[in-house]
Amino acid sequence: MNTIELQQAVKDYAATIGIDKIGFTTAAPFRELKNRLKRQQELGYQSGFEEKDLSKRTEPALLLDQAESIIAIAVAYPSRMENSPKGKKGERRGIFCRASWGTDYHIVLREKLALLEAFIQQHVPQAKMRSMVDTGELVDRAVAERAGIGWSAKNCSIITPEFGSYVYLGEMITNIPFVPDEPMEDECGDCTLCLDACPTGALIQGGQLDAQRCIAFLTQTKNSIPEEFRDKIGNRVYGCDTCQTVCPKNRKKHNLHQRAFDPDPELTKPLLQPILSLSNRQFKERFGHMSGSWRGKNPIQRNAILALAHFKEEKAIPQLAEMLSNDPRPVMRSTIAWALSKIGTEESFKALQVALTKEEDPDVQSELRKGIARYEEKV
Repeated sequence: MNTIELQQAVKDYAATIGIDKIGFTTAAPFRELKNRLKRQQELGYQSGFEEKDLSKRTEPALLLDQAESIIAIAVAYPSRMENSPKGKKGERRGIFCRASWGTDYHIVLREKLALLEAFIQQHVPQAKMRSMVDTGELVDRAVAERAGIGWSAKNCSIITPEFGSYVYLGEMITNIPFVPDEPMEDECGDCTLCLDACPTGALIQGGQLDAQRCIAFLTQTKNSIPEEFRDKIGNRVYGCDTCQTVCPKNRKKHNLHQRAFDPDPELTKPLLQPILSLSNRQFKERFGHMSGSWRGKNPIQRNAILALAHFKEEKAIPQLAEMLSNDPRPVMRSTIAWALSKIGTEESFKALQVALTKEEDPDVQSELRKGIARYEEKV
């Protein structure tokens, strides 16, 4: 089997294992990308989750000896939830972003890439391969763009004609010289809906993101969320979909065919208050199979507190007051101090006053004082 025949065989096999799109590109360096990443670093726009070495992020040959090609894959995920539960007063709900619905996509895509590796190895025993999904050194979006999977959009996602931007990406570097596919034309045109709709102005311009302002990033951090963003979180407990849901290219793109990503409505739109009392073990048992659980329970619980404040949920005050007095985590206590002041009842005000008489952490004390002052200004 020559390389052309192998390439077609790989495409055919990929379709049988649930890979929705596959593309091929060279293992040449991503030189323009390296300059953009350097600029992102200089501006302080990176999230901190990325690989620090820009050479590794942009030079595939550093990651695999004799690298010749990169195979890019895309697997679609749903944008719609059947039987979505409705929150109500006393039973408020949060929301996980669509990219965290169903089984953790890292697991699903790695399994598909492993099958693809085994298929190639069967036909080319001397083949060298290295696969990665999201947490690898390469920039998935840059690889997918160059391999013709879709175009790199203003919302910093890859948009495919078939599935919109609701796709997970992965890639495999190999020493086989496959024929590269042509990149797609950018079809965003002069549309700026995603930039206009971003709640925090994180999309600086088309294709440039300040991760430090992005809600999807902020919900994954472990420290207190800066005050200017707390109101913007809404009821999001993990991630943000705004720049995708407003995109015209995503209209009517539901992608319900990948069963691994079927959302469990009670997990993807969970009741907020029960989240606050979960132990580490309970959190892992309940949410551990979802990609949104990767940072553990603390960020999710902090975000649930902000969501309860967003709803001004008075029924949560006793639980929040008890946590304010007894929770050992300063980040949680300072978030609760802000949340109680936002709920803004006399009961929440009293909880803040009581907590201030016992609190020893200076950051939490500061939040308590600001919360008390906010209430007193209002009345």
